[in-house]
Amino acid sequence: MNGRIIIYGRTNSAAGYEVRDFLTRNCSDYDWVELNTDDEAQRLAGVSGLADPRLPLCVLSQSSKLYCPSLRELAMALEWFKGPKYECYDLAIFGAGPAGLSAALYGASEGLRTIVVEKTAVGGQAGSTSKIENYMGFPDGISGWELASRARRQAIRMGAEIIVGLEGVAGERQDGWQLSWFASGERIASKATICATGVEYTRLGLEREGDFLNRGLYYGAGSSEAEICKGRVVIVGGGNSAGQAALNFARQTKVTMLVRGESLKNTLSTYLLERIEDTSSITVLTRTTLTALEGDDVLERVTYRNETSGESASIETHSVFVCIGGRPRLEWAKPGVLHCDPAGYILTGPDLDRSSLSAEMWQDGRAPLFMESSIPGLFAAGDVRHNSTKRCAAAAGDGATAVSMAHQYLLSVKYQLCGTARSALR
Repeated sequence: MNGRIIIYGRTNSAAGYEVRDFLTRNCSDYDWVELNTDDEAQRLAGVSGLADPRLPLCVLSQSSKLYCPSLRELAMALEWFKGPKYECYDLAIFGAGPAGLSAALYGASEGLRTIVVEKTAVGGQAGSTSKIENYMGFPDGISGWELASRARRQAIRMGAEIIVGLEGVAGERQDGWQLSWFASGERIASKATICATGVEYTRLGLEREGDFLNRGLYYGAGSSEAEICKGRVVIVGGGNSAGQAALNFARQTKVTMLVRGESLKNTLSTYLLERIEDTSSITVLTRTTLTALEGDDVLERVTYRNETSGESASIETHSVFVCIGGRPRLEWAKPGVLHCDPAGYILTGPDLDRSSLSAEMWQDGRAPLFMESSIPGLFAAGDVRHNSTKRCAAAAGDGATAVSMAHQYLLSVKYQLCGTARSALR
């Protein structure tokens, strides 16, 4: 699809935000045209008014328009979504964050038939970061989406197949093959699998959270919103993603950071801490918890409490971005089969209790490899793995290491012909 995409939508539209965020995280250029009156909606977008359910309108070309599309419909129109080319692969990777993209690059470059399946957007949480400055080889820093875009192109050039918009819903091991089922109804078999699905941000659990989700309340660093946010921005969290988001928004407006800890020193890289301290438009409130969201149709103000004094106060804002850790993305996993720690992160190698492993699966008597899970041939890489270092470079290293271990595993296993897998897929 050639040309620049134009999106017409009303202010504080949840659907409009989802489209902008999806395109930004998938490295696609677009122009956002904000509609503020019924006349603008009629004249510019050709709809009846701001309340028209056909908004947002996505103009892909002179002959291609999508009215209030789902992300899957948009991906299909942009020719991003395609089903798997094959039924059987040497290596299947779930998740296209730094770990998954690194695994794809090394797997494909080393001769493995490799597929990457990503539910939402290439880059994972790192892809939504406005700037990564501590990644080796980029002395001036690089945006998360640009790093992800380069890694994607590199992996594809090496022969990896990358599919965006495909959601894994179930997996099973049969005759040495890993069988994977998708929400679309499609299925594949792979000799080895790497789970690099990462984490999703933890929800606040506040009243009216659902009312304002993507209508003033956002999860993630909000790289798609920095240029269009109006008024004070509130960032919840004290990690590197929160710090980068604060600095990004501070170029346009005033920012307040709500941090639960006593100081940013324990959670933020020194270079970010120094910049935040030197930025007069950023206010940092420590030992502080967000307690309430208020507004009519859209978010208008938030209330927070200082945990030391017990006092509460309010800030008027239309934009709150939450970056407070996360929970593993493992919706597809069968409980009990994939062994995880109490927080839900995948246990691998020496962290597994060998006495609890399935005797049926582990008939060869070998110990799981360092990044191998309780399921033979299923490896974990990146943030989804127990005790992983939550850093972009560490995740990329995890992906490369997981591929080297997948090679060791493939040398030790004898597979039946892929026809066996095909019959299981039918």
